[in-house]
Amino acid sequence: MAKGLCELLWLKRLLDEIGFAPTSEMNLFCDNKAAIDISHNLVQHDRTKHVEVDRHFIKYNLETNTIWFPFVKSEDQLADILTKVVSSKDFHDSLIKLRMKDPYAST
Repeated sequence: MAKGLCELLWLKRLLDEIGFAPTSEMNLFCDNKAAIDISHNLVQHDRTKHVEVDRHFIKYNLETNTIWFPFVKSEDQLADILTKVVSSKDFHDSLIKLRMKDPYAST
């Protein structure tokens, strides 16, 4: 989550430099409810000590309304076709959601 946030902040700075500054908080879609809950929760548990530094970085950006973590179900996560092995049906469904053409259709 912290690495994704770093990428998002880099993209935000790039957009600022070329004159397309975001006017609202940027969304980082996450399909892990536990990670979202930990990022919003001020209470630190023994089981989450290893994420303490990242959590403070994420919490700061949440409090400054730079980012937001909307929950998205795993089956609706469009990035999965780029990072995981998916069935051909899921691949084609994701292509449709991304408004891309069928790669096997004749041109």
